[in-house]
Amino acid sequence: MTNSHEAHSPSGRSATSPSGTTDVAPITLRSPAELADALPYMLGFHPTDSLVMVAVHGEGGRFGGRLRVGIPESSAEWEDTARQAAECLVGGSTRRGAKPDGIVVFLCQDPRGDESGQRVMTRLRPLAQRIRLACGALDVPVLEALCLSAGRYWSYCCPDERCCPAEGSVPAPPGTSVMAAAATFAGLQVRGSLKEIERRLTPLRGTVAEEMERALDRAAAALVPKILDGATREEVGAETVVLARALMQRMTLAPPAEAGPCADDRDDALLGHDEAASLILGLQDREIRDVAAEWMEDEEAAPALRLWRALARRCVGAYGEHAAAPLTLAGWVSWSTGDEPTARIALGLALRADGEYRFAQLLHHACNEGIDPEGLRECLRQERRRREPRRGRQAAGGRRGVTRPPGRRSRPARRESGRTVGGEQ
Repeated sequence: MTNSHEAHSPSGRSATSPSGTTDVAPITLRSPAELADALPYMLGFHPTDSLVMVAVHGEGGRFGGRLRVGIPESSAEWEDTARQAAECLVGGSTRRGAKPDGIVVFLCQDPRGDESGQRVMTRLRPLAQRIRLACGALDVPVLEALCLSAGRYWSYCCPDERCCPAEGSVPAPPGTSVMAAAATFAGLQVRGSLKEIERRLTPLRGTVAEEMERALDRAAAALVPKILDGATREEVGAETVVLARALMQRMTLAPPAEAGPCADDRDDALLGHDEAASLILGLQDREIRDVAAEWMEDEEAAPALRLWRALARRCVGAYGEHAAAPLTLAGWVSWSTGDEPTARIALGLALRADGEYRFAQLLHHACNEGIDPEGLRECLRQERRRREPRRGRQAAGGRRGVTRPPGRRSRPARRESGRTVGGEQ
């Protein structure tokens, strides 16, 4: 089971600014309706096919750590999922200094086929019960357990049909609640649904994917021998960096007309298959990837993020594991620029592509633990100044502000060599 979303910064009952300081009066959530309304603001997106658990602390019920995992398709996995999720959330909260006094559980899943939302709620009831038992075994009660499906919500804890009818209840229209107003005032954003964010990072399909895989085959046949030859490795690295910069410049000169799929289609059209393939393979080298990680702030961040997303979508067929590099870079830029929800999703997808990709492991852990990314940013800045003395002198004169918060063909071997970032081995 992958802990794909855990954070410790408080939000929910007390709306907070991105800096963590309370800018408005505390918001008290007293009902299942208000909890259901608050969920996307706690995560930064609308969860789909997700088990979400939120730690609650103190008499005032302050929200603390949050954990999100996918709901296993097989009910045979539910008991282990419930136990591991409970242990992860309670253990993580305890390590940070405070064992939860309670937990709020959300089960979010859309109906399948002709299934109704009420049927989803009934089907997931055994999972909710297993979660309550797992939390109880750790001496932490489940204060509320909600199912969200088909635009309605149900409580597994409330037996009163006057407030929790069998057919479910409809949440308040988006943006109309007190929680929505407080979150907007505090600068909290909801970045669409989990499926929408993941769709921007998942491989292309159809004819274009077949063309892209052939381009990757051609690039691998030409590039891998050069990378394995130490005499030409530095030359290949330099060519890869030059290509990446050129593609970022192309992105900068063609800003997307709007966010979302239309913008992604436009970015995809800006990249030729062969140049995208060369860059994807070049990024498998750690040293080249580490140079690319330096484009994380100021005017470089936005085009870099667009490029890494586009490259992740090009890692098709036998090359799916190669997506770990661009997905990790996309997660890093998102985290560096203050978009922690998207960062966690991208880094989780990177680990799904390659569970042993150390850079993604380190970033995912650090982001989930609420560590300030500025320490890594400064390490990358120093390395860049060492490699680019002129830029170092310019930075010394006054740096701009930081934006915060193949039969089946065999896969070509991915070479990961060179220096490391953040203690990666």
